Amino acid sequence: MSKGLEDFIKVNREEFDDLEPSADLWGRIEKHLPPQYTEQQKRETKTFSLGFVLRVAAAVVIVMGVSFALYLHNSRKNNVDLAAINPEYAKQQVHYTSLIESKRTELKSIEKSDPQLYKEFNSEITKMDSTYKQLNSELPNSPNQEQVLLAMIHNLEIQTQVLNRQLQVIEQFNQIKKEQKNESKDI
Repeated sequence: MSKGLEDFIKVNREEFDDLEPSADLWGRIEKHLPPQYTEQQKRETKTFSLGFVLRVAAAVVIVMGVSFALYLHNSRKNNVDLAAINPEYAKQQVHYTSLIESKRTELKSIEKSDPQLYKEFNSEITKMDSTYKQLNSELPNSPNQEQVLLAMIHNLEIQTQVLNRQLQVIEQFNQIKKEQKNESKDI
């Protein structure tokens, strides 16, 4: 660009900037457009009617309601009142479940110090827990629910015994480590 033109633009910039297109400019341009362009634009700007929106909303509510009802029906079907089968067994089940939870928390304390041992111990408990869950899923449809409940409690007893033994092994292992440290300090 020539130097003179640049200077002219700089000096007269305000005069260039104050020009605005008129408000009806687009309307005049639209009149000269072929009809196919204006029809396409009208189709694109079409909005949904209130009736359509309400029908879609009603369909969504119905689908959600039916889904929720099926969920509630299935959850009631799979949940069995253990106390109704045998109140004593139900108490034992709650007792062993809480014992197992506390012992698993204790076992988790070695995860950082000895991850391999924790992984091995945890895999044994996980296998027994999957058996317990399988028995629990069979309970609602079992003809002899008391027998299945007894098997579940037996599984929980074994899990508790295994966890106790695992914690004893960890305690013995830690005791041996302490004794070795004390012996190395004495030397």
